[in-house]
Amino acid sequence: MAAKSMTAEAKAVLWRIGEVAKLTGVTTRTLRYWEELELLQPSSYRTSGERLYSPADVARVNRIRNLQELLGFSLAEVRTVLGTEDVDVLDRVGSELKAGDLPPDRHRALLDEGIVANDQLLVRLDETLGRIQAFRDERAASALRLRERRRELDDPEPDEA
Repeated sequence: MAAKSMTAEAKAVLWRIGEVAKLTGVTTRTLRYWEELELLQPSSYRTSGERLYSPADVARVNRIRNLQELLGFSLAEVRTVLGTEDVDVLDRVGSELKAGDLPPDRHRALLDEGIVANDQLLVRLDETLGRIQAFRDERAASALRLRERRRELDDPEPDEA
C-alpha cells in the first residue's frame, strides 16, 4: 500500500515552467519553442493557461538536451529519435516497472519488451552517429588539405633556373 501512495505522490509533483527551466538549465523560451515544435508537451495547464510539468516531462527535457549537447543532434534529429515507438515503449515500460508489485511473468515480459525497444533505438542511434562520424571525417580531411595548401604558400618550391 505504501508503494502505491508514494507513486501517487510522485505523480502529483508538478513544476511551473520557470522551475523546470532552473532544474534543467534551459530557458523558458526554449521550453515554449520545444512545445511549438511538439518535442515537449506539459502534462497539464492551470485554468490560467500556466504550463505544469511532471517528472517525466523534466526527464524528457534532459533527454532532449543530452541529444543536442552530448551527441550534437539537431532538433529534427531529436524529433526523429524521440518520435519513435521505441522511446514510447521505453517510457511506458519504465513507468510500469516503477509502479512495482508486478507478478514475475509480467516483470519478465516488460523487461523483454524494454530490451527489444532499447536495442532498436540503439541501432538507429548508431546509424545517426555513423553519419556524424562520416561528416566529421570529411571535415578533418578538408582541414588537412587546407593546411597543406597554406604551407605551400609559405614554402614555395624554388624556381628551376
